[in-house]
Amino acid sequence: MIIDDALFQKLEKLAMLEIPKEKQSEIKKDLSDILGFVEKIRSLETPSEDMSNKKLATPLRADEPAHSFCVQDFLKNAPQTEDGYFIVPKIIE
Repeated sequence: MIIDDALFQKLEKLAMLEIPKEKQSEIKKDLSDILGFVEKIRSLETPSEDMSNKKLATPLRADEPAHSFCVQDFLKNAPQTEDGYFIVPKIIE
């Protein structure tokens, strides 16, 4: 697909971008290449059978209990804690 000036201006407006004139030809080429690649992908033949009926399984490891850290192990290194929580400075007004 070729990106013409009208389409490029529409995309620029929709994206709320101001692209310098010297960069526009390079970006038009890149967009055309990307759309060409998408067209190639769309043209690939895929299996016609319905894949939703297939049961695909992912091999899982055995669920084994393991040692986990306790909350106090994490909190002991914190500069400030209260009631089992980290105290951090307010960053949003």
